Amino acid sequence: MFNAISRRLPLLLLVGILISLIVYLQWPETTTAQEKKQRTVSVKTAIIALAEFRDAVEAIGTSRANEQVLITSKYSDLVEDISFQDGQTVKKGDILVRLNSQEEAARVKELQANLAESVAQLNRFQDLFEKKATSKSLVDQQEAKTKAIAAQLLIAKIKFDDFTIKAPFSGVLGFREISLGAFINVGDVIASLDDLSVIKVDFSVPERYLTTVAIGQAIEATNTAYRSKVFTGKITSIASRIDPVTRTLKVRAEIPNVDHKLRAGMLLSLQVVRNIEQILQVPESAVIPIEDKHFVYIVEAGKAIMKQLEIGRRHRGFVEVLSGVDVGTEVVIEGALKLRDGTNVSVLGSES
Repeated sequence: MFNAISRRLPLLLLVGILISLIVYLQWPETTTAQEKKQRTVSVKTAIIALAEFRDAVEAIGTSRANEQVLITSKYSDLVEDISFQDGQTVKKGDILVRLNSQEEAARVKELQANLAESVAQLNRFQDLFEKKATSKSLVDQQEAKTKAIAAQLLIAKIKFDDFTIKAPFSGVLGFREISLGAFINVGDVIASLDDLSVIKVDFSVPERYLTTVAIGQAIEATNTAYRSKVFTGKITSIASRIDPVTRTLKVRAEIPNVDHKLRAGMLLSLQVVRNIEQILQVPESAVIPIEDKHFVYIVEAGKAIMKQLEIGRRHRGFVEVLSGVDVGTEVVIEGALKLRDGTNVSVLGSES
């Protein structure tokens, strides 16, 4: 009997070791599974809602003034008077500079006197002609002479007026480039003048958008100087040709600028608004791509439930939802990588 037990003892020990090993291997897995079921993950959520989606074409353009010109002189002479300051706002017809025009003024007076004398002589000839005391040819000659002097006087007056340089339109002047008493030549720049009441911007869009761009279409413009400001305008003209090198279409838009916040030469980021829709969308951070599919975690009864989505367009951190979730669904937007289907969650905050 003792010998039989002795022979079986190694076998019993081996069986005991195997049982202990199996229990040891299974115990951590059971404990871990229980811990997973009991684990709670803190997440941040958002409520899915309908939102405005703008289908827009993006472009870049440089702003220019509605009207812009360099003020110059048609004649060479001394600067007698300057009537503006740097950066001054002026109206159409305001006097900017007067040149020395004494010679032109004297010429006007001389021609005015000659014209008066010629008119008086013409009247005398006409009286004599009515009395048949002179010929018709003398009257015609005097009349022609009078008209010639009148034409010379008109030319002299125009030249005299040109020595007074005026603003051709209302706008904002740039820096003054001349000094009082200086001699300026024909074409010398006096100052720049910009009409900033409306800003024009030219930009190009790919030719594939030809059928979706039209005159009167709304645009939105931004600039780094005004990060939170969006300037709105509309398309006013479209080029008649496609650029054969770049395959782009040139477009011009105008932006109202009554407060003069925009200046000529600014780089503008533009969006041509083609269509505005109300769509269902979720934050891009909520979408989990797995192979060729997309998923989100929704929160129901304190648990994270994985749902498959069919997504559409993307725009500024949001994704269009075509199917998979409904309006009002609470989705996880932060902490989704720590979740598994059925994990307990604690919502730290929610965005609407």
